[in-house]
Amino acid sequence: MKSASTVSKVTTHVLQEMKLRGEKIAMLTAYDYSHARILDESNIDVILVGDSASNVMAGHKTTLPITLNEMIYHASSVMRAVKRALVVVDLPFGSYQGDSKEALYSSIRIMKESGANAVKLEGGKQILESVDRILSAGIPVMGHLGLTPQSIHKFGTYVVRATQEEEARQLIEDAYLLEAAGCFAIVLEKIPAKLAGQVTKKIKIPTIGIGAGQNVSGQVLVLHDMLGISQDFSPRFLRRYHNLYEEIKGSVSAYITDVKSGEFPNQREQY
Repeated sequence: MKSASTVSKVTTHVLQEMKLRGEKIAMLTAYDYSHARILDESNIDVILVGDSASNVMAGHKTTLPITLNEMIYHASSVMRAVKRALVVVDLPFGSYQGDSKEALYSSIRIMKESGANAVKLEGGKQILESVDRILSAGIPVMGHLGLTPQSIHKFGTYVVRATQEEEARQLIEDAYLLEAAGCFAIVLEKIPAKLAGQVTKKIKIPTIGIGAGQNVSGQVLVLHDMLGISQDFSPRFLRRYHNLYEEIKGSVSAYITDVKSGEFPNQREQY
């Protein structure tokens, strides 16, 4: 089997092969053409067009307000940039819960109008009917268990999930159900590392962790958090690889100073 770095296009099959040989899967979010192009040219394996766009792009406090049309807009922008990565798009709140026909309709719209490669849904046994319908149309589905941000008003907090035995048992059961239904991978968000490792060993499909420790098939972070553009979110699991907030702010301040002083543009920068 080839290393993922040598493939011209990452597919769900490639991710399965990566898990089999123990090669970690690298996944990040993107919501626009420019950032998606950088990620793709850096050989990222998976790009998630996340409903986190509601937070980092639109300034909402939760992921709930973003609409299906807005998700399609972001996904379309990303797809224009991507040649290699597998692109997964979140089904937004209200576009699939409790109505499998609506879930299929939403997924078909995303695939047809954006050209994306797969969709992602939050939840376990309660969304199985929707997963079945979407898969019946030939659309790949990624699951999402643990902390499910679209359910924030149900739980009332973003604390670590599945720390108690009953919830941990339910999460394992849901992972089995999603695998049996045909999901190609499952995101595990903000759960104990030991539990995430157990789930990863028990199921054959890849697991992608965010705040779920090392013993998973891969990792995902929100790009704006990882690059330090967003400053208001600092959970334990987040590693900031840069502080672009301060860098951009410094550059803008320097530009303002140069414009105000008449230093920009100089003689070389005009016609």
